[in-house]
Amino acid sequence: MNQIKWPFLFLALAAVVCLMGTGIAISFRSPIGIILTLVAFIFVMGFGFKTKKKMRESGKL
Repeated sequence: MNQIKWPFLFLALAAVVCLMGTGIAISFRSPIGIILTLVAFIFVMGFGFKTKKKMRESGKL
């Protein structure tokens, strides 16, 4: 098995936390919380895809 890619693990955990936050915001019926956590989720996922592309192009993946 290959080495763990720690940056991607942390980004995946951050994305999961954002989705959990969205669920919590929905349960509290907080539209601001829902919007903020979804924006954070989109940012984290976009940053992860951008990082993966850079690593793939540089030959580190």
